[in-house]
Amino acid sequence: MPCRLPGIDDGGAVSTTSIEEQAAHWLVLIGGDDAAERAAARASFAAWKNEDSRHAAVAADMEAMLDQLQALRGDTNGQARPARAALDAAFSHDRKRRNGRLAATLALALLLAGPAWLTLRSYPLDYLTADLRTATGERHTFTLRDGSRVMLASGSAVNVRFDGQHRTVELVQGDILVTVAKDPAHPFIVETTHGSMRALGTRFTVARADDATTLAMLESKVAAQAANGQAPKVVQAGEQVRITRDAVGGIEAIDARTVDYAWQHGQMVVNDRPLTDVLAQLARHRSGRLQFDAAALAGIRVNAVLPLDDTDKALQLLLDNFPQLRVRRFTRYWVVVDAPAQNK
Repeated sequence: MPCRLPGIDDGGAVSTTSIEEQAAHWLVLIGGDDAAERAAARASFAAWKNEDSRHAAVAADMEAMLDQLQALRGDTNGQARPARAALDAAFSHDRKRRNGRLAATLALALLLAGPAWLTLRSYPLDYLTADLRTATGERHTFTLRDGSRVMLASGSAVNVRFDGQHRTVELVQGDILVTVAKDPAHPFIVETTHGSMRALGTRFTVARADDATTLAMLESKVAAQAANGQAPKVVQAGEQVRITRDAVGGIEAIDARTVDYAWQHGQMVVNDRPLTDVLAQLARHRSGRLQFDAAALAGIRVNAVLPLDDTDKALQLLLDNFPQLRVRRFTRYWVVVDAPAQNK
């Protein structure tokens, strides 16, 4: 007997059931007790995921969450049954109560997993083993042994290497504000996977993302070089560049005083940046998961000053300025941002 997903009628038309609800139903079905029903559900679930890339993305996130919960709870039967049973309960009542039940269920799942799940989700091993680091929502200034100061933004980490010839700070993750103590005999260098920034006495910020590093100069100047060894480019106060492994991008003007003030007060100054970059940075400043579809949000650019100490307020400000956006909060630890009008 073929599996039929709640929310799809006999003619195959999709009801108003959300993708998240549909994925949850499939996960419950493939975790059932009957082997034949599980096999049929797995085949139908695979077909459902192939129908739409959004189906596959949501399913992957939910499956990953259940796998994490299973591992952390020590489940060995391969079904993660407590979490799947909770998902089933979330959808066992009428539609008016489903959103609230889903939120409560996922909150319970995260509570059962404990802080370890959030740590695994948010912080890779190189963060956990870094010399200096900050937790989500924390900012802290560290004074190095040469007198230089490094302020780490939320969820950031660095390694420090002083070898007698160079003073090197490796930015492992996140954003830093550097105030360099003058020592011409020992150049001060900040490194990321994308390149390096060499200074003698200066003040600047460095933000590392997956695809590039952004350098913003507040005082003096820095020689920025891409990892591939191209000739360095000098970046002066009031200028900003984007560094990839292949090249140092064009110089952009910034208001150095505004950037400095924003750093001191936990704000993010956004000048004509993609919304996806902004959301990625906000994600580093909140506990749990801030999920978004980069393809669906492509083309939206942002100019704003957003509070990093209150990411819910930052998201509301984005909603106020971009009415096509939608923010869904399943729990305080799982927030999804999308643009339904652009997905049609």
